[in-house]
Amino acid sequence: MIHIRIAEGISLPVEISKLEQAVKETFQFTNAPVNSELTLVLSDEAQLHQLNRDFLGIDAPTDVLSFPADFTDPDSQLTYLGDILISVPGAIHQASSNQHSPQDELLLLAVHGTLHLLGFDHANDEEQTRMWSAQSQILQKVEAGLR
Repeated sequence: MIHIRIAEGISLPVEISKLEQAVKETFQFTNAPVNSELTLVLSDEAQLHQLNRDFLGIDAPTDVLSFPADFTDPDSQLTYLGDILISVPGAIHQASSNQHSPQDELLLLAVHGTLHLLGFDHANDEEQTRMWSAQSQILQKVEAGLR
């Protein structure tokens, strides 16, 4: 189950169903437990900057943050993987800089954040190669599904 929260004042350049599909493809690719759930928060640069500073000690804006949880919800009996927060304005700016669509950037960030919740990282070259390869393969499947 994917819970999506949209902060007040945020206008999305992508359909929510496409973000859900990106997360589901990531679950399938990684063989995540079938009973997994997470929350995807679509927010602004100020909130991500504050969270980045408060939780990671980095006083700078960022595009995506993942907060792993990994506990079983007593009501639903689903494994709660954690929260992903994406700066929609940051994603739109990055998309322009990288010369691709805001939709593509948001899908990439949703996949990226989900992979972090599932144990992927990019702290060294080997991890980064593994994570970037997974992202690429997942996004190809997402793109094929959106046609």
